[in-house]
Amino acid sequence: QVQLVESGGGLVQAGTSLTLSCAVSGSIVSINAMGWHRQAPGKERELVAIIGRDSSTKYAESVKDRFTISMDNEKKAIDLQMSNLKPEDTAVYYCYAEIETTDYSSHYLSPYWGEGTQVTVSS
Repeated sequence: QVQLVESGGGLVQAGTSLTLSCAVSGSIVSINAMGWHRQAPGKERELVAIIGRDSSTKYAESVKDRFTISMDNEKKAIDLQMSNLKPEDTAVYYCYAEIETTDYSSHYLSPYWGEGTQVTVSS
C-alpha cells in the first residue's frame, strides 16, 4: 500500500526557517511529480510547490523567493525548505504525489495525499 509520510512541521517565529519532508513508502513504479499544498483556516487548499520527474519546479507566487523544493529520487522523498517565514504561511501542509503503480497486468497513475502537518508562524 502506497503512503506518503510527512515530517517537519511545528511552531516557529516569523523570519525563521523550517524544512518539511515527505517520503513515499510502498511498492511503486515511478513518481511523476511530488509537491506540497497548504490549507489555512477558512481558506481553500492551494498549491505551494511541486517538482516533476524532470526536476522542473513550480511555486506559488507568495513563496517563490522564500521556499525551495527538492527531490531525492533514490529515497523517493522531497524536502521543502522554507525561509523567512511569515504569519500568513500558517497552515496545514499536505504532501502530494502522482505515482505510477502496477498490479502486473496494468499500470496506474494516481494521486496520493499525506495526512498533513501543521506549520504555525508566530509574529
